[in-house]
Amino acid sequence: MTLLASRRCGGMAPMTGVLGWKDTDSLGRTGRAEEEGGVHLYVNDQLECMELHLGMDEEPTESLWVRIKGSTGTGDIIAGVCYRPPDQGDRADEALYRQIGAASHSQALVLMGDFNHPNICWRGNTAGHKQSRKFLECMDDNFLLQVTEEPTRRDAMLDLVLTNKEGLVGDVKLKGSLGCSDHEMVEFRILRAARRTHSKLTTLDFRRADFGLFRDLLGRIPWDKALEGRGAQDSWLIFKGHLLQAQERCIPTKKKKSGKNTQRPAWMNKELPGKVKQKKEAFRGWKQGQVAWEEYRETLRAARDQVRKAKALIELNLARDVKDNKKSSYSYVSDKRRTRENVGPLQNETGDLVTQDMEKAEVLNDFFASVFTSKGSSHTAQVTEGKGRDGENAEPPTVGEDQV
Repeated sequence: MTLLASRRCGGMAPMTGVLGWKDTDSLGRTGRAEEEGGVHLYVNDQLECMELHLGMDEEPTESLWVRIKGSTGTGDIIAGVCYRPPDQGDRADEALYRQIGAASHSQALVLMGDFNHPNICWRGNTAGHKQSRKFLECMDDNFLLQVTEEPTRRDAMLDLVLTNKEGLVGDVKLKGSLGCSDHEMVEFRILRAARRTHSKLTTLDFRRADFGLFRDLLGRIPWDKALEGRGAQDSWLIFKGHLLQAQERCIPTKKKKSGKNTQRPAWMNKELPGKVKQKKEAFRGWKQGQVAWEEYRETLRAARDQVRKAKALIELNLARDVKDNKKSSYSYVSDKRRTRENVGPLQNETGDLVTQDMEKAEVLNDFFASVFTSKGSSHTAQVTEGKGRDGENAEPPTVGEDQV
């Protein structure tokens, strides 16, 4: 699915002829000329979708909405694209907010567009302009999350990706400009509305283990007779067999979920799980009509405030203790990274670049093996340096045992 939102997206008109895509646009709905603005939305023709007409009897806005049919058990997804001009009036803003409110009633919503709110501080969800504050209120009232994290036009974050379901949108990346546009393209993946499955591992439950029986079972075995005349490998196999038999009888197992999402964040203190649980219960009650909208909104805002304060506190403590506790700081930053970089191409002894994992492992193994080599009975280690800048091989220095 491709979404285009721009004051001059009419200049992208040649893309409407892309084979195998359905195109719809908002040009002509707002009274603008084609070269002045509008939005386009391209949906792969293999997806079953239909256009939604939200707010057609209100103040015209440059927005498009479609419902994409989900696979069995995942539910439908509403996707929208909009362009908000910098000089848009309050009436048009209110009409757009009503459309967002109507679309957010679905269980899965993804809204992308150029909202032109450069003065919003997304770190603290604050804004100095009145219209920007109203936009933040609209997001809070409809429980929308903003997932774009980098500026999309110079130093301003104008192009936003909003969703009403955590985990629905992922892999958000900036991909450079398209054509003569001065905005960055935003690429993201819609991960469907289905809940992710976690693989379950079987681990030993030592809290319920009977260590008294475990010691008794191993103590009954005549080890001198069992290991008499055995080599190291045979002795290990015999010991391992008896150990596993005793372990199976004395230490029960349990299922454990794996995955990054199962680990508790560093900022999660003892009070926050209760707040998050209250928020989920309030949401469930609101969906079932047992909790009023205002009560649920207050519970949600209280939980969000607690989470933001906890995150700010842990970051403040890490920044204050960074000189004495560098490991925790690096670990926190590493957990925040969205992408993981693997080992890049390596150069082997012949000067060729290797890209396969097995070949890179062999190159690294050969290098580390060449660093530590025994020489006679002195067991000295030689460190081989690479070629210098002038291409000549330097004489490898010798490091003795007393220097290590």
